[in-house]
Parts: sequence; structure tokens; C-alpha cells
Amino acid sequence: MNNFFEDFSWVGSQKDFVDHINIQPYHHMIVGRYGGNSSAGQTKNEDGCLIWCNNEEDWEFAIILDAHNTAESAEIIVELFNAKKIQIKNLLASSVTQQLFQKLEEKIVKMFQSREFLAACRHVTGETACLIVVRKHKYVWWFSVGDCILYLFHPELAALGQYQLNQRQFYEWIGQVNTFELAVPCYSVGIRELREGENCILLTTDGLIECPNEPYSNPRNIYNTVTSMKDEESILYMLNTIQNNNVRDSTTIVFWKINCIEKATQPSNA
Repeated sequence: MNNFFEDFSWVGSQKDFVDHINIQPYHHMIVGRYGGNSSAGQTKNEDGCLIWCNNEEDWEFAIILDAHNTAESAEIIVELFNAKKIQIKNLLASSVTQQLFQKLEEKIVKMFQSREFLAACRHVTGETACLIVVRKHKYVWWFSVGDCILYLFHPELAALGQYQLNQRQFYEWIGQVNTFELAVPCYSVGIRELREGENCILLTTDGLIECPNEPYSNPRNIYNTVTSMKDEESILYMLNTIQNNNVRDSTTIVFWKINCIEKATQPSNA
């Protein structure tokens, strides 16, 4: 399979970016990382992320992780997906159908419920929220455990006050405390059609919105920033803003834009 940029994965235990903003482009995608302010009491970074992409097959695959207590739970999820990379990429290479996303959900649940992974979770300290997002052709799909956030920004949606795709769920994790140990695991999935024109997809851990003075608790402020600046500049601006507001929590952002040339669904009387 031909990939057009190097696969990327990172966990905050490798490099914490405390007091340091990092903006890293990966082809047409951007990773923004900030470990939080040491002056606010931050000493470590327990976030993580993973990105794969294939231009030829028209997809992106991204994971962001927000662990607590230690970064060990984020580490084992990154390891799990890197170990299953070929199988998942083979799925993503197939045609866009409802069955593709169903198979992807089934695959991920099976991975999280495997005997080996559950055993590994029992031996880590702490647990993590986990948000997995796939953009394939004109659709964006997500699998969410916990409180990481997925935004889809487009003028037609913004005009109606719609910015956020998933709902944050609290008391839901993977790791030492693990939803996949339950008789019925708790997670959220969804699929949305992209609108015609430029769509902005943004995944973030909660440091961005739980910052003192709440500069980005209203998603419209995020929308206005990413649609009024160049891509890297907008992510840098937001991370600078939370740094200047003395944020303690770490923040990881994955951001990219997709221009959809196909007509999107419209009401019959439009």
C-alpha cells in the first residue's frame, strides 16, 4: 500500500512539551501540542495521538488520547493500533459503504476486548479517554470513549449553530478503569456527511476548552479562528492563547481541511 507521508504517533511520556508549543505538519494535516504551564503546576503530559493518511485512497485516520494518573494507558493504545496497522489500513482501502464503517467499529471493539489487551490494561496505572476519527471520501466517522472532542466546521453548519459532532462523555475510559471490562462496553459512534466546499475537522483534548477565562469554551471562537487564519497560524494562535491564560492541562489538537466537490444533502424546498 502506498502512503504519501510518514505515519505518526506520539505519547506525552516521550516528550511533554510543558511550557513549549509544538506545531507539526503532516502532509495536509497539523498536530498541535502544548503540555501546559509549569507556573500553573503542570509537570507532565499524558496526552497521545496517532495519524495515518493515504491520499490515493482518500482517507485520514486519527486518534487522540487524554490519559490521567500516568500516560501508560495512552501508550498501550498507540502500541495496539500500530500493531494492527496493516489490518486497519486494508479496511480503509475498501470502497465507501455503510459496511466499511460497521466493519471498522467491529474491528476496534474486538481489539479493545481482546484477552491480551484487557490483560495489559489491568497492569497499567491510570486510564484514558480515546477519540478515533476517520475521514473517507465525503464522510467523517468517529468512535469515542470519554471526553475528547470532535468538531466539524463549515459555514452552512455554523449558520445553524452546529460545530461539535460528538458529545463528551464523563466516567468513561480505557485502561486501569475500563469500559471494555463491562458486560456491555460504553462508547459512542457516528457518521456525518461533509458539506460541499471546505470542511475543517478538528480533534482536541479538553485542555483547549477547560482553560482559565474560557477563551474556547464556545466552539464558535474556535471556528472563527480556524476559518480566518492560515492552518498552522490558527493552531499556534489558539495554543498561544491558552498558554497566555496560564492553562495547566495539556492540549493536543489534530486539524485538517477537506474540500468536498460533491453536492451535499439539502432540504427538498431549498
